[in-house]
Amino acid sequence: MVVVAVVGGTGNVGKTIVDALKIDGTHEVIVFGRKVPQGELSIPTFALDYKNIDQITQTLDEHKVHTVISTIVMYNPVAAQSERNLIAAATNSATVKRFVQSNWGDKTPDDVSLRIAPNIFREQSLEVLRKTDLEWTQIHNGLFLDYYGMPHVESYLSPLVIFVDIAHRKAAIPGTTGDEMINLTYTKDLAKFVVATLSLENWDEVMHVYSDQASVKQIIQLAEEATGDKFTITYDSAEKLRNGEITELPSHPYLYEFFPKPLLAEILSKFGLWAVTGIMYYPTKGSLNEKFPEIKTMSIKAIIGAWKGH
Repeated sequence: MVVVAVVGGTGNVGKTIVDALKIDGTHEVIVFGRKVPQGELSIPTFALDYKNIDQITQTLDEHKVHTVISTIVMYNPVAAQSERNLIAAATNSATVKRFVQSNWGDKTPDDVSLRIAPNIFREQSLEVLRKTDLEWTQIHNGLFLDYYGMPHVESYLSPLVIFVDIAHRKAAIPGTTGDEMINLTYTKDLAKFVVATLSLENWDEVMHVYSDQASVKQIIQLAEEATGDKFTITYDSAEKLRNGEITELPSHPYLYEFFPKPLLAEILSKFGLWAVTGIMYYPTKGSLNEKFPEIKTMSIKAIIGAWKGH
């Protein structure tokens, strides 16, 4: 049993991992964040000053943290610096031995033109980690499957419509066929695998996992079956996507409060190119699914099936 600190453990992915650690019960879990939420807390939660490396180091040592799991959302330079400061503090700590970097989603494309801001920030963190004596890893999980069942499945994620707008029965397929396979992971499944990795004697620098695999065309077919409606489908060519353009789906304007329209177009156009070029798909061989076959995952059909009657 060791002390595991989930940084950013009061939000989306972090909270899901905290829940899984509580259910598993093997390790002591604590939460770090920018501030301590008001109200009764079921897990010890502590505030960190991400600008103060010494304070972070002191807090890690005070609580005898062995493993740090970062779920910091890095969409801007300030958040990116926060994770790098966290890595520096973990390196200075007398107790921290392992570090999970916040690289949830897909791997960073080799083609620089396909990268989005979080890719750049994540690579900066990895450069720092490679210079430390920490054992560290990053876990790639593809697209979050939650998005295709929300709001009818349990999830801490904020809604994000990618390729298929089930609520409005519309879809924008990247490329010309929609046949390219992609990996999708339900956050609750991801959290179970994250907990399972703590039992591994050694970590690879990259680990990958998925709940299910499908093409965008198959996702649309499952959505049509669940809703009983035929979807209106458009295609966004690779050329259009490379210009940073996407077909605006009816749910997108509701997201602009959180993702300004230019930022959302950039992210989704790159996601489309990732799907077309195979970045969103990786084989089952060597996956955490192979290492932990006892963990049963949610299927895409089950998640999308939550739309039945809606």
